[in-house]
Amino acid sequence: MTYIRPKSEHKLSPEEKRELLQEYFDYYYEVSISNPERLNSKLPRSAFNELINEIGELILGKTEKLASSDNEVSQFLKDNPLPDHLEKYLPEKFRIYSLALNSIKQWLSAEQAATDRYIFGGTVRDQCKKLGTSCLVSGTPAEECTIEIHHPVRDGRPPIPLAKETHAKIEGQSSVIRKQDEVMKFIYPIKQSGNRSWVMLKLGCELLLNIANTNKSKNVQASSKTFARKSSEASGLSFHELLRWVEVNNLA
Repeated sequence: MTYIRPKSEHKLSPEEKRELLQEYFDYYYEVSISNPERLNSKLPRSAFNELINEIGELILGKTEKLASSDNEVSQFLKDNPLPDHLEKYLPEKFRIYSLALNSIKQWLSAEQAATDRYIFGGTVRDQCKKLGTSCLVSGTPAEECTIEIHHPVRDGRPPIPLAKETHAKIEGQSSVIRKQDEVMKFIYPIKQSGNRSWVMLKLGCELLLNIANTNKSKNVQASSKTFARKSSEASGLSFHELLRWVEVNNLA
């Protein structure tokens, strides 16, 4: 069975999209007043333990099968041999497993990004920023702050526009939290001093790992890579590990 990305049955006109998005923003403005905790609702990963376990078993089974036959992956390993001193420590099936995880990670990133487009299409983020002329929670005008987008719930609903500082508070990045997170202690000052966003850290890591798919300007890309390099040096984490840290903490 071939995987087919879910698509909405509803086709909305530009005007319908704008009206629906405005109603959505109005709804979350009321939520920010009546029940602000709902601005950042997260389902524990344990809720999907059974599914995750099944996926893990499937990956192990498929990669072991690949390791026992001639195919594009095994040829790739032959074309990229290990240094002699590492060869006995990294069996072929583990190398294939690692390559599979990297491929799946890229696929997951693309599929999660596609969930934003389910209702509003490929320009949903631009629409959010265009319609969000101020921070939805603080009311700070866009020209007086850096607007970032935030997902209240990762269930397919679109993001909402928030001022960068408001976004940080909602994500739980208070000074107390930053003191508890060793990685955050190293990276947050770099983020603040450069007036950068977590999205830029993610983009910088992806660019340096050659897995980015972006149409951002050269200046933004250069700044993002600088942010990623400085963060890696300060925290001691690799670019892969930084991406995982951003993902685990739902920062971008």
